[in-house]
Amino acid sequence: MRKRGWVLVLVVVLASWSQVVWSQQADNGQRVVLVMTDGLRWQEVFRGADASLLTPKRYFDGRDVSELEKEFLAATPEERREKLMPFLWKTMVPSGQIYGDRDAGSDAFVTNGLNFSYPGYSETLTGHGDPRINSNDNVLNPNLTVLAWLNHQPGMEGKVAAFGAWDVIASAVNPEKCGCAVNAGYAPFTMEPMTPRLEFLNRMKAETPEVWEGEPFDAPEFYTAMEYIKAKKPRVVFVSLGETDEWAHQNNYGEYLIAAHRVDAYLKQLWDTLQAMPEYRGKTTMIFLPDHGRGSGPDDWTSHGQKIPDAKYIFMAFMGPETPALGNRMHVEAVTQSQVAATLAKILGYDWNAVEPKAGLPVGAAVR
Repeated sequence: MRKRGWVLVLVVVLASWSQVVWSQQADNGQRVVLVMTDGLRWQEVFRGADASLLTPKRYFDGRDVSELEKEFLAATPEERREKLMPFLWKTMVPSGQIYGDRDAGSDAFVTNGLNFSYPGYSETLTGHGDPRINSNDNVLNPNLTVLAWLNHQPGMEGKVAAFGAWDVIASAVNPEKCGCAVNAGYAPFTMEPMTPRLEFLNRMKAETPEVWEGEPFDAPEFYTAMEYIKAKKPRVVFVSLGETDEWAHQNNYGEYLIAAHRVDAYLKQLWDTLQAMPEYRGKTTMIFLPDHGRGSGPDDWTSHGQKIPDAKYIFMAFMGPETPALGNRMHVEAVTQSQVAATLAKILGYDWNAVEPKAGLPVGAAVR
């Protein structure tokens, strides 16, 4: 009888512990915006534009690049990177941290071993690689993502949203498991109440020629996300952009630079908008990274994947009230894409590693 009583107590304790792990009570009032841009190389982020690649041959196969040279080239890497991504280097890095400057002894890399998109997005959102995610096929992610888990926490229901230019982003988030607002690709986005601006953005996507399969240009999806943020004020927002990857695959270095510069402008617009809203001002962290890197040579810069080892190298940037202002991290321990999910959760006051033991630990220095 006594043994049976201890067993009952143990069952109750384990059940209670399980419930705590699944449903943690934590509301520190923080917000997070996670922004990813597909396949942006660490080389451009830290060194700026590469003059050897900025040629007419690599800009719509013969278009003049003189204006782009004036806009993006300069004598030093520091000047070039500020020209390419002024918000990142003049605001985000000084106020936060960035990892992945391999010239300064800082490595950031993916751990999934495949070095392409869907595995990278899944690793970012779950904290671990998964051998089942071994293609870019548009199939639902079988894993629980940190977004889905957060959206089921008390007080967080309906406070998570995800937007992606590439239609596979919706599958990576898995709306069925997440239960959150998700929009990606050419799919129209609806909410209650609808706004004239959202109606216009839906028409823009529908009427724009499909240059890339399942992926419109970045602008409609970015502004859809902005419209949702203004209307619904979610606690966690994931925004994925894609043009940096698409133009690189086409060996169009000029347009790749323009796309990266535009991503930086989007970061600024998003940040300035959030800081103008009382719900976000002074309590929002921005996380910025790509899903994978690219090759480093004059030919393989266009590509990535398992056969291109350099494509595993990425960058990761953090800025917000929970992140000490340590700037460009130099000669530090390597960080990995698998650490992003736990870092995001910790900023909000949650322990993702208790739910997903396979996930990488939070980036220690990036969260107070």
